[in-house]
Amino acid sequence: MEMGALLNTLEDPVNLGQGYPDWEPPEFVQRSANEAIRSGFNQYTRTQGHPSLVEVLGSRYSMHMKRNVDPNSEIAITVGCSQALYLALQALVNEGDEVILLEPFFDLYLGQIKLAGGRPVTVPLDLSSSGEWRVNLEALEAKINPKTKAIIVNTPHNPSGKVFTEDELEGIASIVRKYPQLSVISDEVYKYIINDPERDIMHPSEPCTEEMCPPIPPPRHIHFASIDGMWNRTVTCSSAGKTFSITGWQVGWMVGPKDFIKKVHTLLPYVQFCAPTPMQHALASVLRDADRQYEGYDNYYTWLRKMYINKRQRLEEGIKKSGLIPTIGDGGFFIMADAKRLLPLVPLSYIEQAAENNRGVDFAFCRWLAEEHGIVTIPASPFFSSGSPSLEDRCLVRLAFCKKDEVLDRACERLSRVGQQVEDFEKRSQGRKEVLGVSTPAHSQASIAASTAVAGAGST
Repeated sequence: MEMGALLNTLEDPVNLGQGYPDWEPPEFVQRSANEAIRSGFNQYTRTQGHPSLVEVLGSRYSMHMKRNVDPNSEIAITVGCSQALYLALQALVNEGDEVILLEPFFDLYLGQIKLAGGRPVTVPLDLSSSGEWRVNLEALEAKINPKTKAIIVNTPHNPSGKVFTEDELEGIASIVRKYPQLSVISDEVYKYIINDPERDIMHPSEPCTEEMCPPIPPPRHIHFASIDGMWNRTVTCSSAGKTFSITGWQVGWMVGPKDFIKKVHTLLPYVQFCAPTPMQHALASVLRDADRQYEGYDNYYTWLRKMYINKRQRLEEGIKKSGLIPTIGDGGFFIMADAKRLLPLVPLSYIEQAAENNRGVDFAFCRWLAEEHGIVTIPASPFFSSGSPSLEDRCLVRLAFCKKDEVLDRACERLSRVGQQVEDFEKRSQGRKEVLGVSTPAHSQASIAASTAVAGAGST
């Protein structure tokens, strides 16, 4: 919210903060929406989900889960994935129950857990010196007690971009098997956006020319509910907003065992009668069309993956030139980076202002980067609990690369200029040290001291 308000005050900003694409959806997606409206799908539909959409999703998830998924009793259509997550927690969590979050975490989870009467419990992902995020299974299991009701698993992960490995997911499943009261809420909205070219596994396929093409499985993505014994312990939440650049359509869904989905079906009429009918009807066609050849690729999903690989590489190159150190992420459309090296350039006034507002040094850095360089990013502390070890001796920020190439190029130009300032500052500082025989320039000492003082304040 704070960075969004700041964005509106800037003269010529490059917005790498907000996590939605800044381009229009593909033509076949727009055509489906127009046809749905013209064909008369403009009134209420089935509360639990438009018939044509749940049929398509039932077919797709039957393949993903390696089991028959009943479209009418094991799927619920919601207003976006956010509502799917909200209803999952409402149906699952009772007053005083605990829900485990692997941090960093999508900050929406915190409020939704509390609205359900639950208590969020955080388990930090380990961040290695090479910048790789890893699940600490021992730390995860240590947080489980009789009050623990659920674990939220988000892969590909917002904000880090981490794609959980098969071993990590199997490890989480092995813990769940030990505790009968535990369920998993699996947030999988980025499952088709895998953007690591080195470890990308292409499913062999032939271009489809049939009227009905077989569903395309997401590469490298493992649906948690497909792991042995996890179907009855998992509710899968997802949407099409990120995949098709239609975040405003607000059509999401839940897939899970009948007994759980029945509870959600009961709740749905009390929160809205139905998700938008024309968007649901259109999406049924979109999901079928996406399995066909697109822009010279075997299907839309392959094109999407290659497009995001290129965008990630484009921005990551600019990030490195700036002096920011990116962490490793293989999916989604965010990069997290450590700005610690750049902190000596941030005037103390920014750091002091952040401290006065009980904000961490990451807020000071992001405000400076926006006001002085016109680059809007997101401070990472709201994605962590207060005092998280991941924030120790770091200044983490999140940058979105779901932007047009010309926007990313402008960002990289500005980041390159920032990097030149860093190099010039460090050369001058080194020269002063050699002349004066001191170990750290005064400006740097002051900035680091101030940042250390406020870093533990965090952000809520």
